[in-house]
Amino acid sequence: MSSPARPGWMEKPKPVTQAAKGLALVAVVLLVCVPFLVIVSTSLASTDEVVANGGWVLWPTEPSLDAYRDILDGGIVTHALGVSAGVTIVGTLLSLACTVTLAYALSRPGVFGGRPVLLLVLFTFLFPPGMIPSFLLVKELGLLDSYASLVLPVLVNVFNLVVLRGFFQGIPEELYEAARLDGAGDWRVLFSVVLPLSKAALAVVGLFYAVAYWNSWFYASLYLESDHWPLQQVLRTYVVAGSGLTDATTGEGTVTAPQTVQMAVLVIATVPILLVYPFLQKYFTKGVLTGAIKS
Repeated sequence: MSSPARPGWMEKPKPVTQAAKGLALVAVVLLVCVPFLVIVSTSLASTDEVVANGGWVLWPTEPSLDAYRDILDGGIVTHALGVSAGVTIVGTLLSLACTVTLAYALSRPGVFGGRPVLLLVLFTFLFPPGMIPSFLLVKELGLLDSYASLVLPVLVNVFNLVVLRGFFQGIPEELYEAARLDGAGDWRVLFSVVLPLSKAALAVVGLFYAVAYWNSWFYASLYLESDHWPLQQVLRTYVVAGSGLTDATTGEGTVTAPQTVQMAVLVIATVPILLVYPFLQKYFTKGVLTGAIKS
């Protein structure tokens, strides 16, 4: 199949330009892939090899799963992994449900109180609450040391709401009118007309929510005790705070190098959410641009 003809205003790229673009693309790929390869390789390297290479390994000569075995046997990481998975799944579903219903209501013309509610929502985006008011509110609601404290305060994201609202406004009005003529109510229109046409936007917004819940650690450090921590807070304890496996997990000695353990926890915390993106990548550009331009 021959390539489509170029428009008259688009000149043929010069070889130098194509080579520069290729080199830039290769450089970006290396900047992204090499650090991740180092992290994975270090987590699989042996103790002697990590020490001999100054704490980092580009390619392990004798790959070993000792670091993963040590952190998973302790129980802390496996429990934190379950907490993060549960909060991410439940939080994403609840956030999508609330965002979709509110965005649909605000996208329809003539809704009673729609404009004041929209202005109120946008006001929270421009003037977010501080840490102390948020903590006092969570405390007064009795949500301290509860997983609900990781979901309810951030249930609806204003940016995601604006994206979905703009996407819903971009649906032809004739489809709404046709559904109304067939006797469909608001809920029927939402589930039978709007949502089937909004898969791209829903996939993108769902990915935004999932990544935010999965990577959240700050609220966990404020509201939860250490035995309820999600994976990202445990990761921060290993990597940022510098706590080793002996102190945080088993209470016993270990033969695994601390750097190896840190990289193994980092891999466990990164890979699950990383595997979700390829399935939603084809919706990413379409969903964001359509909602953002229309809004």
